[in-house]
Amino acid sequence: MAADSASPAGLLLSQGGKGYPSLAGLMRQVTPAVVNISVESRVGEEDHPFLRDPEFRRFLDRIGVEAPEMDPSERRKSMGSGVIVDAKNGYVMTNNHLLRDATKIIVTLKDRRTFRARRIGSDSATDIAILKIPPVKVKPLKLGNSDRLEVGDFVIAIGNPFGLGQTVTMGIVSAVGRSGVAGNHLGKLIQTDASINPGNSGGPLINLAGEVVGINTALIGPTGGNVGIGFAVPSNRASTALHKLTRSR
Repeated sequence: MAADSASPAGLLLSQGGKGYPSLAGLMRQVTPAVVNISVESRVGEEDHPFLRDPEFRRFLDRIGVEAPEMDPSERRKSMGSGVIVDAKNGYVMTNNHLLRDATKIIVTLKDRRTFRARRIGSDSATDIAILKIPPVKVKPLKLGNSDRLEVGDFVIAIGNPFGLGQTVTMGIVSAVGRSGVAGNHLGKLIQTDASINPGNSGGPLINLAGEVVGINTALIGPTGGNVGIGFAVPSNRASTALHKLTRSR
């Protein structure tokens, strides 16, 4: 964390400040605002690798077989994460790509309460989407200033990897302003070695002051799992998207 960032004093020791170093106090404060998101969406041809392959389609044409029609009742389920940024209005920030073709979105809080959510806006340029649920009595997380991040700052990723439920991992900022990720369309991202796995998408990357400095959005790994290279959309860009998507509400 940069030298002039808010101090996490009092949050790093357990047992009333007399015990061993711990982030438990900080986690008790921030994790209630982190949610699990379950998405049900239509399955289209793009979800089936054989039907997406033009050579396979040409082969079907040569043997006189029509490509099978997709059953419109077929559904795909996926899991991700999000963060409550406005409890009074029920605004939850997550990733836009998580909600692709969504027909049903369920938000589950840490205390197991579940809500049917609706999407009120998406910004593909930042991969940010805003969901709305009923007002909840949860302290929302503050969006910090990502421009103050430096390589070596400690950061914590919170999310729902592999659908296991809320999980916390810690690392450092490995790089800032990282471009060329996801076809370069997401612009400059935060790179971190905090474990980010499938299901972490849309969850917050926070600093030791409990501020959201990024929204986890992508990972690089030969098997689709964590190898110490994850990426997050900087909170300043996420904040701009939030204001744009909610200003008319």
